[in-house]
Amino acid sequence: MAEASPRIAIVDDDPAVLKALSRLLRSRAFRAQTYGSGEEFLAALPAELPVCLIVDLQMPEMNGLELQQHLISNGIKIPTILITAQEQSHDGTLVASLRKPLQDEALFSAIDRAIGSSRDVG
Repeated sequence: MAEASPRIAIVDDDPAVLKALSRLLRSRAFRAQTYGSGEEFLAALPAELPVCLIVDLQMPEMNGLELQQHLISNGIKIPTILITAQEQSHDGTLVASLRKPLQDEALFSAIDRAIGSSRDVG
């Protein structure tokens, strides 16, 4: 039986970013699931956690760091890639902080690190 492609969750309030990242990830055989807000992601959080979470820093209601902190405080460890227009420090399960517009190879390098660290955790 073939192994399923790694599932990556993308959380961003910009539909164009969700669509572009989803297409890019699928072009590399990842299963991408998109969410328009942190609340939407939390409401849909399945028993099978994604191997990686790509989340925008600047979103209304719950920003990317607040989402990451909520997950950590509830014992949910998902390697996270923060996408932002500004520099951020690495903390907790944060694997990378990437500046928009994203560079494909930088994103995939961060995803590789996230998948490696999710295997270490699990």
